[in-house]
Amino acid sequence: MIMENRIMLIGAFAASLALTAAILYFLIPVLKRMKVGQRILDIGPEWHKAKEGTPTMGGIAFLLSASVCALAFAAIFVDEIKKVAVVVIYAALCGLIGVTDDAKKLRMKRNEGLSAGGKFALQLLVSGAFILFLRRLGLVNTEIYVPFYGKNFDLGWLYYLFAMLFLTGFGNAVNLTDGLDGLCTSVTGTLMLFLALLGMKMGDTALVITSICVLGGCLGFLIFNFYPAKVFMGDTGSLFLGAAVSGTALASGDPLLLFVLGAVYVLEAASVIIQVLYFKLTGKRLFLMAPLHHHLEKKGMSENAINALFVTITVVMGAFCYYFW
Repeated sequence: MIMENRIMLIGAFAASLALTAAILYFLIPVLKRMKVGQRILDIGPEWHKAKEGTPTMGGIAFLLSASVCALAFAAIFVDEIKKVAVVVIYAALCGLIGVTDDAKKLRMKRNEGLSAGGKFALQLLVSGAFILFLRRLGLVNTEIYVPFYGKNFDLGWLYYLFAMLFLTGFGNAVNLTDGLDGLCTSVTGTLMLFLALLGMKMGDTALVITSICVLGGCLGFLIFNFYPAKVFMGDTGSLFLGAAVSGTALASGDPLLLFVLGAVYVLEAASVIIQVLYFKLTGKRLFLMAPLHHHLEKKGMSENAINALFVTITVVMGAFCYYFW
């Protein structure tokens, strides 16, 4: 069914890409006039100070375009619209948490918006509602597929705890990856490409449509976000992408896939956790700076080189998943 509608899928991708680019073409001048500019922390790499004032909250462009295109094109597949709609609504709600966070940063004229606890509580609330809707609509059960073992394993009530930690964990890991021009966009776009390919392989139309529309949104945004960036996505964009990635994986019934395919997110989050624990235990820093992309920056790698490295890792992991998962 998917291959018979490949023209429709290409149309969904192209529409999301074009709509994102068009929105940004008109939005960036508006953001500049409104002085919606990114503030840079003093503790960050000193050369990032030159980026201060770059328009932020640009993620609203692909939040709108990917959501609208996914819902519009999924409507063609009557039996798939519910799964796409639930994932898109979940991602959009997480994006709105990001909007609130970004708006508070701008209002307070600082690089700290919602408190970490407040943001996490909102993510847990939205994630919990998402899981309940998936279960109520019969789109998932309490089983997860275990790769190489080749069978599903029923977690029972532990599924709900696992699912909430999975969604919020990966949502925040994607957020951490948004630290260099084009990094989060290019890595997430690459990951979504492989999710779409895997969806075709598994015959999961909803997975394909959602992934292809987010991919289009990422590439449309990358036109303006590639180094040197003309706009940043803000938490508006990174929280939306994090929810789109984790929500799509969970709804597909194969969430463990993301621990391999999303290896870059895992490395970024792990570097922060290790840095904090190591500092508490020894009073020293293991990395020059966390997350990992900042450590590589301080070691002398350029932003484009780091982007290329992380995209390459995602391509390798994606190829592995496609052929061996």
